[in-house]
Amino acid sequence: MRADVRAAVPDATAALVVTVAIFVWLYARARSGSSPTITVMPFMAEADTYVMYWLCQAFGWSALLWAWVTTMLGLLRSGHTPGWFPASPARLERWHRTTSLTTVALMFLHAALFFAELVRENRDDKAWVGRLWSAFVRTFVPGGYDSGTGKVAILLGLLAFYLAIPLGLAYYFRTRLGARSWRALHRFVLAVYVLSVWHTLLYGTNVWFDGWPRTTLWLLQLPPALLLLARLIVPARPSERGGALRGRPMALTLRIAALTAVAATIATIIVVVVSGRDGGRTPGVDGAGLNVTPGMVWAGFAVFVVILAVAMGLSRRGEPVRTAERAASR
Repeated sequence: MRADVRAAVPDATAALVVTVAIFVWLYARARSGSSPTITVMPFMAEADTYVMYWLCQAFGWSALLWAWVTTMLGLLRSGHTPGWFPASPARLERWHRTTSLTTVALMFLHAALFFAELVRENRDDKAWVGRLWSAFVRTFVPGGYDSGTGKVAILLGLLAFYLAIPLGLAYYFRTRLGARSWRALHRFVLAVYVLSVWHTLLYGTNVWFDGWPRTTLWLLQLPPALLLLARLIVPARPSERGGALRGRPMALTLRIAALTAVAATIATIIVVVVSGRDGGRTPGVDGAGLNVTPGMVWAGFAVFVVILAVAMGLSRRGEPVRTAERAASR
């Protein structure tokens, strides 16, 4: 892990440069009054007062960009890499690990700056201990933010952040977990990316309204979805390909279900982009209320945890016994 942290320094530096560029752009739009954020929250027209909020937004966008990049790299590495691809599998894996570490750091900074902005704003006019505690609960406790769209959007973002830590860092404990168990666990890291995109679509004021920014965000989900489809059709490991699954009905059923779900996702993205019905709101028009509640999110999360636990249990059952355990059992 220390080697990966050192290797991630250039990557993290690039992420900071991109974040600064995004911040300058967001700040300039806020100063000119052309920012969609001002349309949503007119009181933020005083751009200098809300510098930490613009930084929070900038880190959020760079975190999503790096999540997209690391997801693409992971899917390229886990699928069948064509011979003409310029990077070797080993290099792809190294890039995937370093960009994953950078993504987690960017997600933390995104949340930390939101916390700092809430402390500065001190909406409830509390003393320092009270304002720190209130900001901490609203920022870092899932379900602690209790107003507006944030009741769902921030909950989704926190679930993505707290899942990213164990699922992303599990690689460094794969010897203890076992190869099969680690692979089973790591497959669920895609949920982090899905939750991050959902969080952005709900709460990212720069893509709050319908139009090209929101359409572009939807379109950017096609490449990872297509790579995931290709990875399911032609996995890198021969043991996961169709012929090897014929004698394993459960694995074959799960593969077919996954292929169906991904194909449906690709079709949905295309329909959303072509039809223009992407969930965006129209400026000056009252939009429909949220059709997802925190209770639904928690229920879905509970199902996710159960599925993850079952997958880990099944993988552990097929995990080869380690040499030390074999010796101890004799």
